[in-house]
Amino acid sequence: MTATGSPNSFFKELPDRVRVLFPGVLVAIIVAITAQFLADHYDTPAMLMALLLGIAVAFLGDEGKTVEGIAFSARTILRLGIAFLGVRISFELMAGLGVELVLLVIGGVAATIAFGLLIARFFSHGWRFAFLTAGSVAICGASAALAISAILPKDDRSEQRLIFTVLGVTVLSTIAMIAYPILVTQLGMDDVSGGIFLGATIHDVAQVVGAGFSISEEAGDTATLVKLIRVSMLAPVVLIAAVLIRSFAEAPEDGTRPPLLPFFVIGFLALATLNSFNLIPTQVADLMSQASRWMLLIAIAAVGMKTNLKRVLAVGGAAIALLVTETLFIAALILAGIYYLA
Repeated sequence: MTATGSPNSFFKELPDRVRVLFPGVLVAIIVAITAQFLADHYDTPAMLMALLLGIAVAFLGDEGKTVEGIAFSARTILRLGIAFLGVRISFELMAGLGVELVLLVIGGVAATIAFGLLIARFFSHGWRFAFLTAGSVAICGASAALAISAILPKDDRSEQRLIFTVLGVTVLSTIAMIAYPILVTQLGMDDVSGGIFLGATIHDVAQVVGAGFSISEEAGDTATLVKLIRVSMLAPVVLIAAVLIRSFAEAPEDGTRPPLLPFFVIGFLALATLNSFNLIPTQVADLMSQASRWMLLIAIAAVGMKTNLKRVLAVGGAAIALLVTETLFIAALILAGIYYLA
């Protein structure tokens, strides 16, 4: 018999649903913690490490007791993490930059998405991949890719597209974190203009912070502020896209259309509104922000574990070219806008 208080006894006492999910969720958490450890000690993006480590143990997502929990992590924990991002947003963010710069940032997001949809056919890709990559470049990298993927009609290439996009924008964001501060210096931009450029063009939040503060504290603060305004565009973009997809896109292969108003978008908007009116205590907001980061890290680890690497690599050079072109487009557009407003 199993001794009272042993791990087996504890596991059997869990509710059925929790018992089914627990192994897979635990594995995803372990991968996420490992990724964060490597990121802290080797100065690498945590999201990238979580994705690569997840891919390395992808067999866990194919069979065994971990399958259900990994799928839950890649789906439900992901959506909760996106919803919790809302605590980073407030109306004060936009007021702090001024109307012209806010319009430049918002216009950059919209123009980049439109540009990606327009040129995708020249790279032999359809609207789903175009929206996924352009939205990721325009808004907030891997987090945006995960959110947009959640509302796109599913087919047998959905996870392949998502993994490629997350990997691609994370690598490009890391390159930009190194190259863009050099570009800012070479162009003779001041700290505020440089911060605006970095915050409006680099994909992931962590790399924006790294690039900004590598120039100066003022550039870092400005870059972070601009980046959070881009993050605030996630909810309206996903909401508008969900309505359009539901109305005009062909039904997915399983016949199930994405919800008109995804719950994680409602959560994002609700938390952003509460935070704007200072109804969320600072300590609680900080805690939820950290929880969001960890949830997204766990989710991306789980997505990696559900990945077939051969299929991801089969996306091809045209997909890489599309992602790079979208990245160069937003950089050129924002740079032109800064000089026009100067």
